Amino acid sequence: MAVYLHEEDLPEGVLAPGPVAVDTETMGLITPRDRLCLVQISDGRGDEHLVRFAPGSAFAAPNLKAALADPARIKLFHFARFDLAAIEHYLGVTAAPVFCTKIASKLVRTYTDRHGLKDLVRELLGKELSKQQQSSDWGGADLSEAQREYAASDVRHLHAMHAILVARLEREGRTALAQACFDFLPARARLDLAGWPDKDIFSHES
Repeated sequence: MAVYLHEEDLPEGVLAPGPVAVDTETMGLITPRDRLCLVQISDGRGDEHLVRFAPGSAFAAPNLKAALADPARIKLFHFARFDLAAIEHYLGVTAAPVFCTKIASKLVRTYTDRHGLKDLVRELLGKELSKQQQSSDWGGADLSEAQREYAASDVRHLHAMHAILVARLEREGRTALAQACFDFLPARARLDLAGWPDKDIFSHES
């Protein structure tokens, strides 16, 4: 298992076929303001690839974009809504089809209100994640080893959790409902980008 750091794009041919786990690191939580700094991606076979973008980047990244936009690849996220918005805004592609472990968790783990990645990894896989670097500066000239490990850990376990959550969705009869939610996520991200991040447009309230 290794963590690889790449500048501005993913090298060609480093991902095996099949689903890929994806995450992003940005300068903050307001997508148009807080630039995309890092995209983490893994094919689930033991290596994680970190693609870093410099200030003023053109975000060309043809290999990374091709993997994210590939309709034959399922993209696994935790809280896909945020990452999809960042990817669409900066890279100009829609990362679909999608599976979101946070949404799946909310649909099948109704016995708890703890749906964070750390909580899921602990319960489903019996492993502990450190979130110490979550709020660190991702736009610096150098990424520390702790930052690299944190970024890699955000995609390292998504394939294993995906398999467990797929089985639980099927067991509870909620697979179709989950898929409908996943299919809507790119549109939900576009609503965020267009100015409706805090509004439920399906609500009766104005």
